[in-house]
Amino acid sequence: MKDLENLYKSEAYRGEVPNDYQGKVGWQSPSNIALVKYWGKKGKQIPQNPSISFTLSKCRSETFIGFEKADSFGFRFFFEGKENPAFGAKIEKFLLDYQAFFPFINQLSLNVESRNTFPHSSGIASSASSMSAFVMCLLDIENQIVIKQFDFQKASYFSRLASGSASRSVYPKMALWGATEAYEGSSDEYAVPLENDIHPIFKTYRDSILIVSGEKKTVSSRAGHGLMEGNPYAPARYAQANQNINKLLAALKSGDLDTFINITESEALQLHALMLCSNPSFILMKPNTLRIIEEVRNFRNETKIPLCFTLDAGPNVHLLYPEKEAEKVDDFIKNTLATYCNEGRWIADHVGDGPKPLL
Repeated sequence: MKDLENLYKSEAYRGEVPNDYQGKVGWQSPSNIALVKYWGKKGKQIPQNPSISFTLSKCRSETFIGFEKADSFGFRFFFEGKENPAFGAKIEKFLLDYQAFFPFINQLSLNVESRNTFPHSSGIASSASSMSAFVMCLLDIENQIVIKQFDFQKASYFSRLASGSASRSVYPKMALWGATEAYEGSSDEYAVPLENDIHPIFKTYRDSILIVSGEKKTVSSRAGHGLMEGNPYAPARYAQANQNINKLLAALKSGDLDTFINITESEALQLHALMLCSNPSFILMKPNTLRIIEEVRNFRNETKIPLCFTLDAGPNVHLLYPEKEAEKVDDFIKNTLATYCNEGRWIADHVGDGPKPLL
């Protein structure tokens, strides 16, 4: 495989930005929900195991970058209408760390505005949507200067450097991130799309997100990944994840819902088990998380509807099911599961089409 870091450096624009150069770009990018989980990393944002995710639709970030020629690099960041220096510092650091790839930023003043379509602390990966949307805008500016075709693999590559899970958000329907012999062309450096290798039923999937708690997570995802370094079960976990990748890829292609359910729920519980046995340990589920899981399993056994759950690194529950079952599942949520949700809150989302330009 080519050394993509050197390749992208060689392609970077190194000329003079015109004196009157200014404009504005905007992109929306979705969050995603992992089925096989990425938990643990090494080196420069390299995953310890491959992961597969659904790309969502309604849960997304919308980002705009206004830019104009300047004598030196300038940067301001606004989140939902208010200047946010703390998060802005993280994005500014990303830009400065990788300015060798984007040397034109040293001649621009950037004004970044971002907002989410979903509430804070709702169990949705905001870093995946926000950082991929930001990278899409950055590449849009580069493409205007250099005038070339938009490269989604490059977008995935730089989104990964900003936030690992963001690498998967640049593709529609489903994506795979991480090198595996089970999928040709897969890489640790960027995600690849799975849209053309999955059974049509998975393109109709719904994701109903049950908000069990609106509290801030007790441990950040970054810290959680770091705890895998000393976790005695880490080697077994990475081996299991690779086995699950093989099985899930086959199930996605054939439409095997039983295997899909088995792996998806097992992966969710493994993630939380790893945090339970880390040092220090964390209990990320709440009592109502467990009650919802029990209700979902009982409902599936009684109705034979292929409803399953998954979890991110928090207490909120994602319910996954085919669109044709939406009416029955919605009734189940309203009549039974909503009582376990914080203020009865839940978000109805579905598999989506990936990032889109806003301007």
